[in-house]
Amino acid sequence: MHKAIAIFFLFFLNLSISEEMIIGSEVIYPGIEFVFEAAPKDTIYPEDLHLPETETDLHIEMLANWTETNIVEAPKGGFVAYLQVKVKMVNENGQTLEVLLSPHLNLIDNLHYAKNIKLPGTLDDLYDLTFMISPPDKDVFGVHYDWFNRFGDLIKPYSVTYEDLNFKEIALKQRR
Repeated sequence: MHKAIAIFFLFFLNLSISEEMIIGSEVIYPGIEFVFEAAPKDTIYPEDLHLPETETDLHIEMLANWTETNIVEAPKGGFVAYLQVKVKMVNENGQTLEVLLSPHLNLIDNLHYAKNIKLPGTLDDLYDLTFMISPPDKDVFGVHYDWFNRFGDLIKPYSVTYEDLNFKEIALKQRR
C-alpha cells in the first residue's frame, strides 16, 4: 500500500514539474514528429549564454523525434539532431521577436530545441508564432550516399504558424 501511495505522489509531483503549454504538433516526411511547447521559465547552463530566468517570460520549445511509423526505420522516439529551428513571434500590435532555438537537455523532455525568451509585448497580448525548421547546416552534418539517394536531405524546409496564442498562464507559472 505504501508503495502505491509513493508512486501516486511521484506521478503528480512529476506532472506539476513538467507542466507545459502544448502549442501544436506536426508530422513531416520521412516520419518526424514536431511538438511545439511553451514552458515555464528556467535557468539554463551555461548561464552566460542564455537569458537569465529573472529576465525571461517563458521557455519556448520544439521536440523533434522519430515516429513509430517512420519510413527510415529509425528508433521510435529518437531525437532528430542538428536541425535549424527559428521562431518568429508577433503580437497583436505588430511587435516582433525572432530567435534561433538551440539544443537543450532536461529530465522532462530529454533532448529538444529551446530558448528562454522575453515576450515582445505584454502577457495580456495574443501572439502568432511561426516555427521555421531547416535541414542541418551542410558544414556540420554529412549525409551518406545511401540516405541521399533514397531521401535527399534529412528534411525539406518546413514552417508552421499558430495564431492567437495567449501565454499569460504559462508565463506566470514557476518550475520551482
